[in-house]
Amino acid sequence: MHDKASIYDCSLLHLPRLNAISGSITVIENIKNDLPFAVKRLFYLYDIPAGKSRGAHAHKKCHQLLIPLTGAFEVLLDDGNAKRTVFLNQPFLGLHIPPGIWASEQNFSSASICLVLTSHEYDENDYIRDYNEFLSLNNKK
Repeated sequence: MHDKASIYDCSLLHLPRLNAISGSITVIENIKNDLPFAVKRLFYLYDIPAGKSRGAHAHKKCHQLLIPLTGAFEVLLDDGNAKRTVFLNQPFLGLHIPPGIWASEQNFSSASICLVLTSHEYDENDYIRDYNEFLSLNNKK
């Protein structure tokens, strides 16, 4: 599947931020290597009822970067051995999740929007949606 990833391989990235009296802007460019992977796909999650959860899966090959555009939420990270929760609430901070990490976005605040940048196009075969299968693939059972 991949080298065994650890929850400590997940990192917060400080994205470029330009502040002005008229507001702030964050620009992410593949060319400048702002990210640890080239972006092949992006999507965003929204209209999630307050306090609800999303995700609860891992990827075999795909890297993800989660950015809270508005609102706040937590990401529960699990490598099959250890767990860690990261709180996201700033649009200039993104959470990089490498392949092999079980991630669940939870406790969304009202009107939250989560932007997700990925290293691969959508491929259902890249998803691990069953937690026991995840543990088995990571030899952590």
